[in-house]
Amino acid sequence: MTGTVNEEDASIAKYLRQDRMPHIWCSGCGIGPVLGCFLRAIDRAEIDPDKLAVISGIGCTGRVAGYVKLDSFHTTHGRAIPFATGLKLANPELKVVVFSGDGDLVAIGGNHLIHAARRNIDMTVICVNNFNYGMTGGQVGPTAPFEARTTTTPYGNFEFPFNLPYLTCASGASYVARWTVLHIRQLDTAIAEALTKPGFSFIEVIAPCPPVYGRMNKEPEGTDSLHYYQERSVVRNGADPKDADIDLNGPIVVGKFVDRQRPTLWDNLNQVVSKAKERATAKAKV
Repeated sequence: MTGTVNEEDASIAKYLRQDRMPHIWCSGCGIGPVLGCFLRAIDRAEIDPDKLAVISGIGCTGRVAGYVKLDSFHTTHGRAIPFATGLKLANPELKVVVFSGDGDLVAIGGNHLIHAARRNIDMTVICVNNFNYGMTGGQVGPTAPFEARTTTTPYGNFEFPFNLPYLTCASGASYVARWTVLHIRQLDTAIAEALTKPGFSFIEVIAPCPPVYGRMNKEPEGTDSLHYYQERSVVRNGADPKDADIDLNGPIVVGKFVDRQRPTLWDNLNQVVSKAKERATAKAKV
């Protein structure tokens, strides 16, 4: 998505605050294309935009909330999911989407991520993963591949990264997928599926950060980055998420990994309330 939107893609333009364009994202950044997929998926999934809320945290991806012509919150660092949870609890009829980056969602917000998945809260989380804290200088993040160079690991990352599909699947998510910014059509479909999936759905999108992470790790720039993803991506729908680790300059396993039916938080809550009422009624008759 460029700095301005023309009439060729009305499905995107109608959901954008075009008075706030051009956006702040760097040339070659992958966040714009991911946002475009999300906006197209709203119509594909037939979601009422008046019943849709977008919540984002701090960081480059967190700026999404300010560019969409939808009810939105730009929250504090790492707290997008708690805000979204409160919003969903207050108004269960809302379709709640969290749109943020790997640093915000998985580092300071990691505890909230796993517990939202554990509870199977009915929300969709879109995580744009560029392997570093792009907005604040390119520091190492929890998804940076082992031996990757960042501004705080100039000789290579010495920590093992999170495998996000495996993490969210093990925590209890109902829907888990990973795509890159090359896989626009698959990402469109995945987001539409996630929006209509009961329970906690999680989509990771691998995206370039050319000025910092990409430069330090000698990744291709511009359209060459798409060839990079084309060469390294391995589509494995239904793969076990534990096999979806990402190594530095290694293959990137993408696909829809998890699509299962699990009781949501509200299903369990209603079951407990129903049983409590039955016990109270039986006790009153004694």
